[in-house]
Amino acid sequence: MKPVIRNVLAAIVSAMLLAFTSPAFAQTPPNALVVGQIAEPKSLDPQAVTAVNDFRILVNVYDGLTRYKEGTLEVEPSLAESWDISEDGKTYTFKLRSGVVFHDGSPFNAEAVKFNFDRMLDEKHPYHDTGPFPLAFFFSSVEKVTALDDLTVEFKLSEPYAPFLSNLAYPTGLIVSPTAVQEHGKDFGRHPSGTGAFKFAEWQANSRVVVTRNEDYWDGAPPLEAVVYRPITDANTRIAEMLSGGLDVMVEVPPDSLKQFRDDPTFTVQEQIGPHLWFLILNTREGPFANKQIRQAVNYAVNKKALVENVLQGTAEVAAGPTPPAFAWAYNEDLDPYAYDPDRARQLLKEAGYDGKELTFYVTEGGSGMLDPVAMGTAIQADLEAVGMPTKIETYEWNTFLGKVNPGLEGKADMAEMAWMTNDPDTLPFLTLRTEAFPDKGGFNSGYYSNEKVDELLSEARAANSQERRAELYKEMQTIVHDDAPWLFVANWKQNAVTRANVEGFKLQPSFFLMLQDVAKQ
Repeated sequence: MKPVIRNVLAAIVSAMLLAFTSPAFAQTPPNALVVGQIAEPKSLDPQAVTAVNDFRILVNVYDGLTRYKEGTLEVEPSLAESWDISEDGKTYTFKLRSGVVFHDGSPFNAEAVKFNFDRMLDEKHPYHDTGPFPLAFFFSSVEKVTALDDLTVEFKLSEPYAPFLSNLAYPTGLIVSPTAVQEHGKDFGRHPSGTGAFKFAEWQANSRVVVTRNEDYWDGAPPLEAVVYRPITDANTRIAEMLSGGLDVMVEVPPDSLKQFRDDPTFTVQEQIGPHLWFLILNTREGPFANKQIRQAVNYAVNKKALVENVLQGTAEVAAGPTPPAFAWAYNEDLDPYAYDPDRARQLLKEAGYDGKELTFYVTEGGSGMLDPVAMGTAIQADLEAVGMPTKIETYEWNTFLGKVNPGLEGKADMAEMAWMTNDPDTLPFLTLRTEAFPDKGGFNSGYYSNEKVDELLSEARAANSQERRAELYKEMQTIVHDDAPWLFVANWKQNAVTRANVEGFKLQPSFFLMLQDVAKQ
């Protein structure tokens, strides 16, 4: 970017940011969208984060080789115009879009794609230390990436991998500028550069992240001049800001506030079913939950129907197992949720010799898809104590919470709240239920659940070419995990958002991302 152009852009951005100093943002430029997020982002490096809260920003700043078709989890071309797959399912060859440049002015090409995946997967890569890369599991089957020419890139896989194209559309597969990584190193997450519809402008900690329109976006410049993402952890504060005009969009509206917005013509409420699971991770390595009967007892002890109807006010359904019903083709409809049966819970605890040890329960103040976590945690605590399981709650801010839970619960807690929104029925169990996904091996199996048969089923399912065969394997996996009860299965949520009536083109997606490229304000 030429110095004069850069200075003009900086002046425009500075002027816009000055307009955001009013408590109610009364002077917000009419064509800037203000989004109320549930937490501060951890990083703006798409390969370094795991939370949908962060992804909602990143999908507007970066593109992947593929992307999800609007309203679906089916993939379509993005930075790759087309691709070929070898007969054995182990070689993918992508033809890239020409004329695309990163926001820093450097060219997008096959070498840039190779840089991205080598950075994640090759420990000897000179910029591997710009990580960590917690979801590199998505691409663990990639053996080699080769730039065949400037606009052709080849991926060699160690085995057929059915979710590969879908995972390329997930934020972990978003393509970052090698030039920016080389310039900023470990600080790249604060100086992001992609090819997306919006360019990074500013990040003020605990205040806002601002992105501005990419006039040269390959898929057409967006209508919005800018998007301002404001982290507002407290739900009541987000609601007050929405009502006062400080926000144009609010995500994850508490259930008891939805009616208020529905009844007000100045707002629009949107809801969308997606692949979501809210659950409690149980520490199966040590303490009471090393015993399967005690894990089952917890599932019987908690009145999940009451949680869904009273706390969540009907915005979710009781979960039966580890796979959300939104994955209709892979969901095991023969599984029933654990019934609310406190007498059965007490019987199992007695049979297991439970000694009344106090449980430590990690709860978060709020985070991606966490469904009123404090109220949910308090209700669960009451149900457990009613069957003779004293429970101590420890509550943490979202990023602090992740810092405690993701490295594993051993030596710290007996259980922890968690929520996942995923793109494929492989994702959640592969990253959280396999033996090879223990935290010390780079995964998110924070409760240390291990079952050899589950490991085998998941490995076979991700290599199967037939969706029918994958479905059989996933359904068998669900039956085993349901019985083993490594989690307290609680709820599958219907996501929501509120927009001001003058916001046009906003649609929730089953991916749970906020795609703002076509949104406008009137």
